[in-house]
Parts: sequence; structure tokens; C-alpha cells
Amino acid sequence: MQTDLLIKEFTFKAVRSSGPGGQHVNKTATKVEVSFLILASEALSEAEKQRLYTKLASRISSEGTLTLQCGETRSQSRNKAIVIERLLRLLKENLKVSKPRKKTKPTKSAIERRLKAKKTQALKKSSRKPPPLD
Repeated sequence: MQTDLLIKEFTFKAVRSSGPGGQHVNKTATKVEVSFLILASEALSEAEKQRLYTKLASRISSEGTLTLQCGETRSQSRNKAIVIERLLRLLKENLKVSKPRKKTKPTKSAIERRLKAKKTQALKKSSRKPPPLD
């Protein structure tokens, strides 16, 4: 994954943010929205695009865009840096291929412990039974 090429493919939009700030908030567009069209990306391979599309299906719009936003700070440049970092981290995390789980056998001592516990439980239960009538 080439981050420089990816950042060039992001589209940014500044909108008015909500929250405290008084007149400043009402006049300036500090909240930053970044959208990324996954299928049209040239920085990702076809396999990577498919992996992202399946893993992030709930976050991708019907047009195929992944959108994130940040309005935490009162500075547009800081919000832009935060949202770029978040999007890159999200892409990296979802591009990782998880290793398949290796099946393991239980150890001999674990099997012996289980059987011993079964035997003691069976003895305890059998001792509670009333004696047979002859």
C-alpha cells in the first residue's frame, strides 16, 4: 500500500462544525470530511480492493465511497491531519491477512486430568445411590 498515492486519491470537503466556539463556529468550516472511492483507486491492487470492500461493507456507501469525518479541533488543518491518519489506519488494519489457526491436540496430562476428574465425579454420584434391594 503506497500512502502517498492513496492520499492523492482522497477527496476533502470542509463543512461547518457543531459544538462550542460561538460566532467562530458559525462562520468557519473547520470540520473535514474525506471520501475515498475504493474501486477507482490506482494505488491498490484488485485483491486489496476486494478485501477492503468485503471487510468495510457496512461503512461503504451505495456509490462505493468510504467516508470519514473529523471536527474535534477548531483548526481545519489539524482536523484534516487527524482524518487522514484515521483513514490510513483503517485501510492498513483491514488489508492485513490474518493467519489461519493451527489445530492443536490436548496434552496427555490434560487428558489424564479430565479423565481423573470424571472418575471422581462418577464415584461421588455412585456413592449417593441407594443400595440395591435383594
